[in-house]
Amino acid sequence: MSDRPAKQGIVVFAYSEVGHACLKALLDRGENILALFTHEDAADERLWFQSCAHLARERGVPVYTAEPKDADVERTIRDLAPDLIFSFYYRKMIPERVLSLARLGAYNMHGSLLPRYRGRAPLNWAIIHGEKETGVTLHVMVKAADAGDIIDQESVPIGPEETAGEVAQRIPAAAVSVILRQIDRLKAGTAERHVQDVSRASYFGIRRPEDGRIDWRQTSAQIFNLVRAVAPPFPGAFTEAGGHRLMVWKARVTAGSGRPGEVISLSPLVIATGEGAVELVHFGYEGENDTGASASALASLHVGDLLGDGV
Repeated sequence: MSDRPAKQGIVVFAYSEVGHACLKALLDRGENILALFTHEDAADERLWFQSCAHLARERGVPVYTAEPKDADVERTIRDLAPDLIFSFYYRKMIPERVLSLARLGAYNMHGSLLPRYRGRAPLNWAIIHGEKETGVTLHVMVKAADAGDIIDQESVPIGPEETAGEVAQRIPAAAVSVILRQIDRLKAGTAERHVQDVSRASYFGIRRPEDGRIDWRQTSAQIFNLVRAVAPPFPGAFTEAGGHRLMVWKARVTAGSGRPGEVISLSPLVIATGEGAVELVHFGYEGENDTGASASALASLHVGDLLGDGV
């Protein structure tokens, strides 16, 4: 007689809001979650999402935070003998030797409509590029990031003025829809697989706070998209004004012309770009409240000032 649990066992690697939502959906469904592997929260990160670790501990699931490349992780998972491994917005690559320990395969939930926007921060990159749609893709995990066969996808629209934070609120529901649609097929080994069209693939790397710097030589549309792509809860777009960092939390494209970075108007605050102009709607110096415009910042600016470096 086999000593395998009556319910097929699942090991989950998860973090962030999508990780929490998918883990909760599986637990609520009564799936046999053998263990959660997650990340320690970084002290310098603005945490806007629910804790996967807290949820797992509440439900009696063992929680581990070791790096997936550590030998202890491989030994632990080998001992657990999972049928399935899922990665839901986990931030590290999982070695092939670990992925191979799942009898029925290992699957990742990626935050784009693959094969487009492989890599890190796919939602932010999609908005930076002016996309009107994003989504989630459940795919087979292989050695190369986000390159495995597609199991299922669900699209999420991006409104013309929506920020990444606003769109991100709808991503977890799409991910849950996909995992609930496919979990029985995955457990039965009958889920359909579709090879990715490599000719349509694109890859983008990690984004850091410094990548929010505004280049006023870009077009108004490009700057507008950058601002909404990194608006809170992300680190925010910024420029330099009078030797200080001026954070820009909301902007809109408007009419105007001048040297890139030139203050054209103060009321409203309009800045010239490489093509047209943008109005800064919500802004303030670094460290100030990001919920509204900063009177102190506005008072320090003058028509004709040049913002930013090297323009």
